[in-house]
Amino acid sequence: MVSGLIEYLDSIRARDPAPRSRWEILLYPGLWAVALHRVAHWLFEGRMFFLARLVNHLARFLTGIDIHPGATIGRHLFIDHGFTVIGETAQIGDTVTIYQCVTLGGTNPANGVAGKRHPTLADGVIVGSGAQILGPITVGEGARVGANAVVTEDVAPGTTMVGWKARPTHVPMEAWLRDFMPYGTPCADPCPDLSGVADAARVEALEAEVAALKAQVAALLAQQTVMP
Repeated sequence: MVSGLIEYLDSIRARDPAPRSRWEILLYPGLWAVALHRVAHWLFEGRMFFLARLVNHLARFLTGIDIHPGATIGRHLFIDHGFTVIGETAQIGDTVTIYQCVTLGGTNPANGVAGKRHPTLADGVIVGSGAQILGPITVGEGARVGANAVVTEDVAPGTTMVGWKARPTHVPMEAWLRDFMPYGTPCADPCPDLSGVADAARVEALEAEVAALKAQVAALLAQQTVMP
């Protein structure tokens, strides 16, 4: 059990450059939301629906993340920040990353699939902040959903979806195949301090611009002096 927890914490640390230790991750609301959901889901499967809902409401109060007790969640789900909603019949695979303010929402039961109103996210899916994935659709393995995208149709594996209504966009194969990189930045490597260089170049450019303006003003004054 301890080794499983450490593996889970390390999987989050690999996707988030912010924490300096595993102890910090233990304070993440997404971690507590998933942990409490495990309890609620166990109660739900045991048909103890009231207790499952009670745990669900407690988790939402503490974390700002609402995961219905009936949702099925795989290993190493990372919910970065809060205010995410996951519906009852949603299914989430392994090593899925969900950023803040995401909705895995349902459709009208009258026009949805019987017993399945919410989406399925396959392994390795990344969902950007504010995205809405609606209905009994499947987001394929390794797919990415951009921030604020609204997805209402199946997404092929490895596809990147952007916009509203979301549409696929082409991503270079080498970018898709690389390992997960938080914010697209190699945060494990220290960034060089370029502030001094940037400031010096900016000052030099401004000084050149001021010198050019002074020359223009001097030329205009000279012309006015020569004129009768």
